[in-house]
Amino acid sequence: MLPRVDSTNAEALRQLPTLGAPTWIMTRDQTEGRARRGRGWAMPAGNFAASLAARPPGTPADLSLYSFVAALALYDALAAACGPAARLAIKWPNDVLLNGGKVAGILLESTGQGMGQGGRGGIALAVGIGVNLAAAPDAASLEPRAVAPVSVLGETGHKVSPEEFLDLLAPAFARWQRQLETLGFAPIRSAWLARAARLGETITARIGATTRSGRFEGIDDSGALILLTQGGREAIPAAEIFFEEVA
Repeated sequence: MLPRVDSTNAEALRQLPTLGAPTWIMTRDQTEGRARRGRGWAMPAGNFAASLAARPPGTPADLSLYSFVAALALYDALAAACGPAARLAIKWPNDVLLNGGKVAGILLESTGQGMGQGGRGGIALAVGIGVNLAAAPDAASLEPRAVAPVSVLGETGHKVSPEEFLDLLAPAFARWQRQLETLGFAPIRSAWLARAARLGETITARIGATTRSGRFEGIDDSGALILLTQGGREAIPAAEIFFEEVA
């Protein structure tokens, strides 16, 4: 546990050259937390911020699948922390929802070229995870239609410390990682789809300056989102996802 750090992902990548095994790096105060697309990640006191520093073998495309491992591990850890009454779902590509609000996010960052089959080492990978355990950040800065943030304490009344949450998260991540590395992506994909938010419903995907709306049909073997639009089925590898309002 670090008392303060700029970013657990940055610290994980800094420490990786000296680490002999995958290591979780957690902090009580993250001053420059990052989310996807360069956005900041606010960390009110009592929330969870940690990164897994690892060097798994494979290509960058292989390593992108660890975001699904992280999402499943987060889902399991939150289910244990929040109790059976909590409604959890995973929002593609990297958020976990609690009672319809965003409670956690994932950011993968890497350096290096990786190794092919039979090679040693691999890409330096940081799997960053942030969870609103005690408080949700201010929603005032959210863009229109973004999912509002919530906290575990606010939604369930359960007080969970970062240390307690890591004790739930780390073994869950290890279990799903073993599945990925021994059985491939297929069982990870199936498990993820069983927990997916708005599967089969109409969603909007924003890709750069363009948007596509259609029925969310799942994810393919690479983890890309499958959207059924008026023009047919599309595989979308990266996008911002917005949900239609539910009456």
